[in-house]
Amino acid sequence: MRFSFDPERVLRSMKGIFAELYYEETETTQITLEDDRIERLVSGTDSGLGLRRIYGHFQTAYAYTNDLAPQTVLELAQALTRVDQTEATPVTLAGPTKVPPVEVNRPPMAASVAAKIDLLRRANAVARGLSPKVRQVKVIYQDRHQRLAIINSDGQWLEGERTYVVLAVQVVAADGETVQTGYESTGGTTGLELFESHPPEEVAQVAAQRALLMLSARRAPGGVMPVVLSAQAGGTMIHEAVGHGLEADLAGEGFSVYAGKLGEQVASPLITVIDDATLLYQRGSYQFDDEGIFSRKVVLIENGLLKDFLYDRVSAMKAGRKSNGHGRRQSYRFRPIPRMANTYIAPGEESPESIIRDTHRGLLVKKMGGGQVDTINGNFVFEVAEGYLIENGVVGEPVRGATLTGNGPEVLKIIDKVGNDLGWGIGTCGKDGQGVPVADAQPTLRIPEMVVGGAVER
Repeated sequence: MRFSFDPERVLRSMKGIFAELYYEETETTQITLEDDRIERLVSGTDSGLGLRRIYGHFQTAYAYTNDLAPQTVLELAQALTRVDQTEATPVTLAGPTKVPPVEVNRPPMAASVAAKIDLLRRANAVARGLSPKVRQVKVIYQDRHQRLAIINSDGQWLEGERTYVVLAVQVVAADGETVQTGYESTGGTTGLELFESHPPEEVAQVAAQRALLMLSARRAPGGVMPVVLSAQAGGTMIHEAVGHGLEADLAGEGFSVYAGKLGEQVASPLITVIDDATLLYQRGSYQFDDEGIFSRKVVLIENGLLKDFLYDRVSAMKAGRKSNGHGRRQSYRFRPIPRMANTYIAPGEESPESIIRDTHRGLLVKKMGGGQVDTINGNFVFEVAEGYLIENGVVGEPVRGATLTGNGPEVLKIIDKVGNDLGWGIGTCGKDGQGVPVADAQPTLRIPEMVVGGAVER
């Protein structure tokens, strides 16, 4: 990339322990179909520059602009130095290193808006065609293509590209006064070839069938019982109840139940938790993070022992170590912070079928819903979007309105069976007012005792 300003001069003027330029060009399309018509269509390009200065006791000054005139950028950089009088450090930049992008066979930027709208209409038609009880269908499509340049006072200059595609379907079904919702999504760091293996019709059918199934389900029984989390449930629990507590900023500030526990047994010996941004085509994948650190596989918990946290540059500096590539930001308007990428529990050795056979009575969770988590103590409450009773080792009738209540670290410690499968879910993770694309996964898991709450009938 070519800039009108001089990156070396800008970095030198920022002084401090560390200085960084983060440039981004983003081309995006967002389309929402609801009530059989296109309700929202936004397409455009945004570009801008974020300037960051780390100084003093690892404090951060951050500013951004989409005016890239040399004088504007230089003045903004100089403004970041007003908080102290740190001497300038020499900066010598080599030429840019261009990281080859992940191969995309059908770039969404090359497709027409009409072709993208057709994807939504196909999904809508299938969802509405399943039953007259389907009352509302909402289909959301988004693609995003980023061109990035990260230049810093260590002399690093990295350039790269990222492509994202997502399709999500939400269906509301009603029978009399009973109303239920089904949701399903697909996406990743890929192009429109995603829909060759995950057609929009398939995504819509799963969402609609889930809503319709829950209409006929009876109220979930409450109480303490074994819970089997299917791999199909995705990794919502590991992401929310465990993953955030393993982000180094929260742990370093004492806002995590895992603070100060490196090397300790924090989970069952059957449990290994990994975050791996190198996985091809997953939604949380990247070749290098938003600070220019190349991605890697990070083992966070190994056979129950806490091994590592997810670091960005600042949290790593405070801990006296190097970042492991988890500094992420929503856009140039935000400073980077430690974030998850693709977080999962590694598969075990048991088959999902044998885990259910060995469970005399309990709840099988096939899809998790929303929930709340306190990272300081690990307590959580999650909704169950699709659940079934287990009776005498056999999957029985569907139930609705169940909630799961517990403590993330305590749940990890008592898991007694881990399946040999692995199921992925995707999402956009929010933290400190900014969202980033993530994926999470787990094998089939059995928690021998868990508080299950039953819902009041509507």
